[in-house]
Amino acid sequence: MFFNTILLALRSIRRNLLRSFLTILGIVIGVSAVITMVTLGNGATLAVQSQIQGLGTNLLQIRAGMRMGPGAAPAPAFKDTDADAIAAQIGGIAAVAAEARASTTLVAEGRNWSSSVIGSTNDWLQTGNWKLAQGREFSDEEERAGASVCIIGATLHRELYGNSSDVLGREMRVKAFSCNIIGVLESKGQGAFGNDQDDMVLIPLKTLQRRVTGNTRVNTLLVSMADDSDPERVKTSLRDLLRELRKLAPADEDNFNVLDTKQLADTMAGTTKVMTTLLGAVAAVSLLVGGIGIMNIMLVSVTERTREIGLRLAIGALEREVLLQFLIEAVVLAALGGLIGIGIAAVASVALAQVMQVPFVFNPMVNILSFVFSAAIGVVFGYFPARRAARLDPIEALRHE
Repeated sequence: MFFNTILLALRSIRRNLLRSFLTILGIVIGVSAVITMVTLGNGATLAVQSQIQGLGTNLLQIRAGMRMGPGAAPAPAFKDTDADAIAAQIGGIAAVAAEARASTTLVAEGRNWSSSVIGSTNDWLQTGNWKLAQGREFSDEEERAGASVCIIGATLHRELYGNSSDVLGREMRVKAFSCNIIGVLESKGQGAFGNDQDDMVLIPLKTLQRRVTGNTRVNTLLVSMADDSDPERVKTSLRDLLRELRKLAPADEDNFNVLDTKQLADTMAGTTKVMTTLLGAVAAVSLLVGGIGIMNIMLVSVTERTREIGLRLAIGALEREVLLQFLIEAVVLAALGGLIGIGIAAVASVALAQVMQVPFVFNPMVNILSFVFSAAIGVVFGYFPARRAARLDPIEALRHE
């Protein structure tokens, strides 16, 4: 009887294909929207986490000033000796690098390109999790003497040297001096804040201070913590040491700030997840609209088939059998809409993930829950029309015109 009831429901749907399709359109849109939003949100979360992790492993960025951003009060810069003090006096540290930056125009092979010049040491490569695609790091002698050597990023390589793979040993002009290229970094792509991480050139810190900036200011201290270290203990020790080095009294506020990239990654990932949930909830409203559409069409169907229902009841059909027939029709409509929505969502998610340049993260649980929810919509919104059909008086139903 159950299978016969399903066949009757499918037959009824097939008789009115266009109306059935328009009925489930709300479910199709709702399911596809929910799955697409959640899939893209998960991809965006993964992209943000990977981009921030690309800044460095267990990285702490220490910058001068009480806070970052516009309106920040000026504060004394760091010294390169501060990095040496941190490495010598604080445990649980894998690498420390003093970093200074400047923007200038670089010239090579008859081309010029405005880029960021970074002055630091070999530890900068470790703190930032950078790998060399070609060449070598600075030697100790080159760092101490402030030699005219440089390591370039992938974007700089492409813009100044095109497709040339042999750039080691070539000269590149940085402001008023020429540096010898000794290495090329592997590409990292876009950063967490939309910047091009590969658009830079790395030179020894002393070279930058003497030949580019003309001062000994250090903008940032980069501290990479060991994997087995206690981050809170390391940050507390760092704060105490920097206050001592910067000669701050106990009543003075910190004139520097410490940014933990792991905490930043967790915060941004949490924000992205909240936005994904919100967008998914908004998209789910269309499922309720689709459910109301199913209820309306099922009520119309009951009215159209009143004589049929009366005939079935008159020849012995039970109320629960009539109720089951109409309820199954509603569930089949909703489930069919869910399946079509899942198919559309899969295609849309893959296409939009490529457009947005985020990973495609397939989540089977979201797809299953969306299908189950769409079927549940059919049960909830199909029950009232089904009960109305089952409670018809056979005599009055047969008299219906």
